[in-house]
Amino acid sequence: MDGIVIINKPKNCTSHDIVQQAKKILNEKVGHTGTLDPMATGVLPLLIGKGTLCSKYLINHDKIYQVQLTLGSKTDTADREGKIIEKKEIFQNTFQKEEVQKVLQSFLGKQEQMPPMYSAIKVKGKKLYEYARKGQTVEIQPRSIEIYDIKLLKIKEEEKQIEFQVACSKGTYIRSLCEDMAERLNTVGHMSELKRTQVGNFSISQTISLQQLKEGKISYITIEELFQEKEAILMEKHRLLLFLNGVKLTSKQQDGMYRIYVDGTFIGIGIVNKGLLKRDIILDDKVALFGIK
Repeated sequence: MDGIVIINKPKNCTSHDIVQQAKKILNEKVGHTGTLDPMATGVLPLLIGKGTLCSKYLINHDKIYQVQLTLGSKTDTADREGKIIEKKEIFQNTFQKEEVQKVLQSFLGKQEQMPPMYSAIKVKGKKLYEYARKGQTVEIQPRSIEIYDIKLLKIKEEEKQIEFQVACSKGTYIRSLCEDMAERLNTVGHMSELKRTQVGNFSISQTISLQQLKEGKISYITIEELFQEKEAILMEKHRLLLFLNGVKLTSKQQDGMYRIYVDGTFIGIGIVNKGLLKRDIILDDKVALFGIK
């Protein structure tokens, strides 16, 4: 199988755990396009077989999350898994809908965000969470992010919680966003629930569970389907062997990525650069149909 399977990640497991389980089930090479925190649920695209070669085209996807922010307490990890390190009063008007809406809307647009200490960002060759676990401090640089849309879903005043949906750029830390929101509401807070509902064009509606994967109820996106919006190049059969051997072939196409077909069969992806077409992702099983190994 060469393509992408969209898993609905359950709570209390890492993205790496899901990858390892999928490897055992499918007996294939498996990767993913971006981690989810262990406590988080939702869309986790798994790259299967030659699909792993597509990762370079998928890592910059925008994302949509449903988030629960709990106010009044701050944790060392910025989520509910951490230890409470600060508590602060919540003012009477904090949960007024107009006030909450105003604060949420204030985060729209491009901005600089400070990543949480408990993150996998590397500083001087070590991940930030490695410093944090040892109680060490290190200088963190802010990152440029963008919030495209943000919507209030629910206010649960009794539970001191606010639920919202956010569409954001790659690199956005929702835990940091929650802490910053709490600060603008004149208190402290932490992320208590997180569900990723979309990654690029991959939606929660396309997901399957690990159990369904085990049962063989696999719905996956082929590499051809993944790049269906790209133009096609119909290659003559006599040029195929040269193309497969890495020879750059002359092309009149504009620079960019193309789906490659031979005798109506999709064989993979090619890249045109300065009038030359070179191989990128090749599906061995399709090529074998032409007697080439």
